[in-house]
Amino acid sequence: MAERVVVTGCGVVSAIGHTLLSFWSNLVQGVCGIAEATVLSTDQLAQKVVAEVKDFKPQTHFDERQLASLDRVAQFAVVAAREALEHSGLSFADGLSERTATIIGTGVGGQNTQDDNYKRLYREGAKRLHPLTIPKLMVNAPASQVSMHCGLRGPAFAVASACASATHAIGLAFQLVRSGAVTCAVTGGADACLTFGTMKGWEAMRVMAPDTCRPFSRERKGLVIGEGAAMVVLESLDHARKRSAEILGEIVGFGMSSDAHDLTSPDVGGMARAIEGALDDAALSPEDIQYINAHGTGTAANDEVETQAIKRTFGAHAARVVISSNKSMLGHALGAAGALELVATLMSIRKAVAPPTINYLGPDPTCDLDCVPNEARPLAIDAALSNSFAFGGLNAVLAVKRV
Repeated sequence: MAERVVVTGCGVVSAIGHTLLSFWSNLVQGVCGIAEATVLSTDQLAQKVVAEVKDFKPQTHFDERQLASLDRVAQFAVVAAREALEHSGLSFADGLSERTATIIGTGVGGQNTQDDNYKRLYREGAKRLHPLTIPKLMVNAPASQVSMHCGLRGPAFAVASACASATHAIGLAFQLVRSGAVTCAVTGGADACLTFGTMKGWEAMRVMAPDTCRPFSRERKGLVIGEGAAMVVLESLDHARKRSAEILGEIVGFGMSSDAHDLTSPDVGGMARAIEGALDDAALSPEDIQYINAHGTGTAANDEVETQAIKRTFGAHAARVVISSNKSMLGHALGAAGALELVATLMSIRKAVAPPTINYLGPDPTCDLDCVPNEARPLAIDAALSNSFAFGGLNAVLAVKRV
């Protein structure tokens, strides 16, 4: 018999808050985390604005010996995981550590370490690098570091599917707990790639906005790169109830698809299949959904195609379902985006509030759904979806419910 899977803890490091509570408070208030970059020089960049994690002080979380092996992306992951575990109240007595998975998504891994070492090699002519360079920059470093710092001895691995990484990671963790293969999981996503080399690469794609992110709005000009991490603690409902844990919500479905279409252009069919897959897995109809936390990048193509996919899947109910895009405040945190957005979705259900899509200038006729423009809205939510659609045509959608 399949286990029911619930969320009992959340942790966040984001451009609008370094904790779950500050993140949620600012999200509902429509606080924008997008501003001119301070973590890197923009002198040689056309793109000046990012959504960075401001005033993050690693020394308050780690000692100097630990920092020698932690890239910024792993720092974010560990801090968010610690908060999620503390929030959950889990105790790892009686072998639970061996029955707890660590599955974390990231888009690109330790880009700060890579960028710094390329400077040393190619600009400064360094003859050797730090012996921990490879362990710091490898894409599985956040998962490995969370496992080590939190003492989690069950299955541990990374998921890398660009902007869908965190949602894929959480979906796989959900499936492991549901199957009974593990009792609990610490899962989510992290990314920290606000580096000169990475930003030059994004500039070359010509998909970034020069000022801010305006998902689903007229005059939207593209995405804004962000960073951060979010982690959730999953466990079987029976396990959570036996220890009288506070239950934040239930994950009830997970849908995945591949466009098999184009490396960068979104495909309505692929998106729609992932949404349909999540609904089918959850045994929900479109009419059961009150809210969708949209992928909503702010690019002309993505927002239009996501609108079409929702209409294709939801039919007439698309006009009644409420959607919003957190990327208007968080920027696009890439491999962390899906996890940040799932946490936002869970909080939306618990608090009966749909966060706004800020920076909205007015409706675009190709994006004619209700996107909660500029101000949060009270909304009773029993069931919701969280969408993630990545470059390479990799799609992942989670369905969550109130318990």
